[in-house]
Amino acid sequence: MSKSLPSRADVLKLLGNGDRAIHAREIAQQLGVDDGKYQGLLRLLDNLVFDGVLTARDGHKFKLTTRGGGRPGGDDRGSGRPGKDDRGGARAGKDDRGGARDNGGGGRERRQGGRGGGDREEREGTINVNARGFGFVSSPTASGDDVFIPGESLRGAMHGDRVKIAIVGRGPRGAEGQILEIVSRGRPRVSGILRRRGKSAWLEPDDARVRGPVVLTVGIDAKDDEGNSGKDGDAAIVQITRFPESPDENPEGRLEVVLGKPGELNVEARKVLVMAQIDEVHSPDAFAEAEAYGETVPVDMLAGREDLTRLPLPTIDPEDARDHDDAVWVERTEGGGYRAWIAIADVSSYVRPGTRLDDEAKKRGCSVYLPDRAIPMLPRPLSSNLCSLLPDVIRLCLCADVTLDAGGHVVERRLVRGFMKSQAKLTYGGVARALGLSEEPPRDPKADELVEGLKVANELSRILRAKRIKRGSLEFDLPEAKIKLGEDGQPVDITRRAQDPGMKKAYQLIEELMLLGNETVAEWLVEKQLPGIFRIHEAPDDKKLERLASMCAHLGVEFDADGAKDPLTLSALVKSWATHPLGNVLNMLLLRSMKQAAYDVRNLGHFGLASKAYLHFTSPIRRYPDLVVHRTVHRALLGEKIDKSVEGKKELEDAAISASSAERRAMEVEREIVDLYGAVLMRGKIGETFEGVVTGLVGSGVFVSLDAPFVNVLIKLEDLGAGTYALDDEGLEVVAATSGDVVRLGDRLTLDIVDVAIQRRTVYGRRLRALEGDGEGRPPRARLKPPKPQKPQEKKPGRRDKHGKKARVAQAQKTFKKRKKR
Repeated sequence: MSKSLPSRADVLKLLGNGDRAIHAREIAQQLGVDDGKYQGLLRLLDNLVFDGVLTARDGHKFKLTTRGGGRPGGDDRGSGRPGKDDRGGARAGKDDRGGARDNGGGGRERRQGGRGGGDREEREGTINVNARGFGFVSSPTASGDDVFIPGESLRGAMHGDRVKIAIVGRGPRGAEGQILEIVSRGRPRVSGILRRRGKSAWLEPDDARVRGPVVLTVGIDAKDDEGNSGKDGDAAIVQITRFPESPDENPEGRLEVVLGKPGELNVEARKVLVMAQIDEVHSPDAFAEAEAYGETVPVDMLAGREDLTRLPLPTIDPEDARDHDDAVWVERTEGGGYRAWIAIADVSSYVRPGTRLDDEAKKRGCSVYLPDRAIPMLPRPLSSNLCSLLPDVIRLCLCADVTLDAGGHVVERRLVRGFMKSQAKLTYGGVARALGLSEEPPRDPKADELVEGLKVANELSRILRAKRIKRGSLEFDLPEAKIKLGEDGQPVDITRRAQDPGMKKAYQLIEELMLLGNETVAEWLVEKQLPGIFRIHEAPDDKKLERLASMCAHLGVEFDADGAKDPLTLSALVKSWATHPLGNVLNMLLLRSMKQAAYDVRNLGHFGLASKAYLHFTSPIRRYPDLVVHRTVHRALLGEKIDKSVEGKKELEDAAISASSAERRAMEVEREIVDLYGAVLMRGKIGETFEGVVTGLVGSGVFVSLDAPFVNVLIKLEDLGAGTYALDDEGLEVVAATSGDVVRLGDRLTLDIVDVAIQRRTVYGRRLRALEGDGEGRPPRARLKPPKPQKPQEKKPGRRDKHGKKARVAQAQKTFKKRKKR
């Protein structure tokens, strides 16, 4: 093997005339580069791409640049950033944490006459840039292909920008395009490491997909918004003031926030929040408005309201709940039915249109929950006190008073402007113990006192649940991370939340009553033809269901795409996955195939709940749409005029769109923070061995969800084993080209931890061996139903069955040949 790296001439000679792209591992093998020099070879290849001599393709492949436009040698992009990995290696819409993202890649597509007289296909979408300098624009249709954008065709586009492109060619691997126009910029802020040299200052972006460095226009005199200049090596955030206009330009910006030492938990957590533009502190004006209401409800605000203080109305929440905006009570009626009171904190009487409180609540959209604290939508004088349904104090509320028969069918309903006094602040654990559902949680004397009423509530919730599932409501049972913190605020463990079956039933008790309250108010608004913000969930797209059916067939699971259009049929299928070995994987694949729930002024129904009318009413402390619905209910109950004008509808539409966007932002932040805590936890476990299940596949590797702690680990393709691995066309397995070794979704693996990137919030592992396999590194494919009998086929000498190693090798080589044509 080579003792030194090959020369640039050796690489160029090997790559020949540029007809095909060659994988870096193949280049290393042909040039005699051993594993110890492999990273150096990658840097050499990167430099050749940087100089415009080579063009990088996805999956560590390179070819000679065949047309002009490469980056000039004077471009210092990427300088000072050694050790870049290909965490942007997944195709558009995915990143190295495995989550399929709502990247907004869909858009307009049209054909238009070109100068040569032929038609030119154009698209508009979001550019997802790879760390190696090329990009992809997602197809606007589920069945369409992503468009590859070479580095020389990116123009001034940066990762996340909305762009208009023209498709200039098609090959065996799909379409290739060039950017015509940058429609809008996607990332006005960039996080990274602050650098200061002489009179110059710049930011090296954390995300290698983002073009950098970002030059600070005022150089050494750069200070952030609070007057901090920071020092070389600090974590910082920059606001871009000038975007590049060509591939050889870097962005310019101003220093916005200096965060401190990179890699520290509090610094990295704050970075996530600042990048998402989430302010932890409310403005002085909004806080003053909230504080002005005092700590108790004034007597004059009780006028005209119904007295509900005779009802116990306990709140039931997790032990770490920061606010309490719902309380429930259920009694049995003389006819054997039930009467349920779902009392919700009355926030709208304090947060009124035109106030700073309302402006900030609308902008925030929802509360954000972190492992060590909450960032409330409302200032704490309201969210944690005056609006929170604390025990033994008077609170204003809106209450859904619902009477049901023995079968759980609504007989009568009314909405009440009331005031209440909760008798207890209960936890799910205390309720589960009082009801005899679990022996694990400690006893709660308050829950024991109210146990007879809790039994009736639990009985009704089980009836409602059975009724809801019978009509076709989907039941996903995906694990949720619970982070345990030490006294110093650092994570000491991450587990799966509510694994105790009894605790799950206690959760379901409240869940069903909240669903009842939300549906009750939605139906009330629809009947009275009143405007509101509905929670909608449209039926899955046909193309995505067909894609899912193909993936299920690959996994050996029967899935009828046509039947899945019916909620009842799909619900039965999901229920059958509960005990399936790939149950969690199948649930995730189905979720990714479904449309995202959102807020809308139109009542389009909720497919996932099989509900004809649904909205959010039960959490106005932490969700703005609930607050808007409360205002409409108040006006209707008071006989006030409801604004049904065009302007009023437009205002509701804006609130719905803003709330949907805020919800997605909060979910992304919460997910990133969980990943961050997972990385911090695993920082001290490098070299240790763990077991887990493959739950995600991306272009750069496979994600394994560890049994304990509950953390996701990325195993890069080069760390799966000997040979070159690549993702198959279905995106369900990675295959070694020479050995035919396969790693599939649902496989159990043993791995050791090799690295932790705190700033990327990623834990890296190396595969040691497969578990529970069939001797060839994979578990046998499990089926929900036995496969249909096949006619026996005569085997030719030397051939193996379709699951055999020889066939897998042949298929893998076929896949690699097809990919190399480009």
